Amino acid sequence: MPRPPGHATDTTGRLKELEDCYIRVPGYQRNTSLGMGYVILKILPEIQDSKSAAYNDEPIMGRSIPLKTFSHGENRQITMNCPFMVAEEGDIFRNLSDLKALESAVYPRIDNTGGNPFLPPPVCEIKCGSLLASSSGGQGESVCAILKSYSVSFPQDVPWDQTYYLPYKFNVNLTWEVVYTTDELPGQEKILISGGGTP
Repeated sequence: MPRPPGHATDTTGRLKELEDCYIRVPGYQRNTSLGMGYVILKILPEIQDSKSAAYNDEPIMGRSIPLKTFSHGENRQITMNCPFMVAEEGDIFRNLSDLKALESAVYPRIDNTGGNPFLPPPVCEIKCGSLLASSSGGQGESVCAILKSYSVSFPQDVPWDQTYYLPYKFNVNLTWEVVYTTDELPGQEKILISGGGTP
């Protein structure tokens, strides 16, 4: 019996693209249902989202504990463990292309630099439903982030493609740090309302 809409597979059993869970890499030339430059995931990634605040201790004479003064916020770090797998014809090239796009996000840009020897790696957009940020209406929003590191492992215990030597299933671990323009830095109020999404 076909599965109803809303599941990870369509009525034929094929994995559906999660159009609300993506990574946008500027400069990536693969065309998708969302447009150019998107890595659209088909399997929900494992996500960890962390941030901390730094406080200083100010000793006060006669006080039983130091006074806490807020110093600054640390980076918001998001780690994603993204699984890729081959479920239908064309997935092997799509997975390889998406992998190269993700890897490229940690390298400086050397084309069209306007006379500079290089430009920094691109600022990407990441989104996974409303997990990372949401609008006041509850809709998910993307966040701007820089890719700090990636790691990928190619398992030996799954079939692999004889043309590309790419396994039919592999995981890519990505570590992001969220960035904002100076005039859009979030405070508590913005996080409560939207989670700090892209303005």
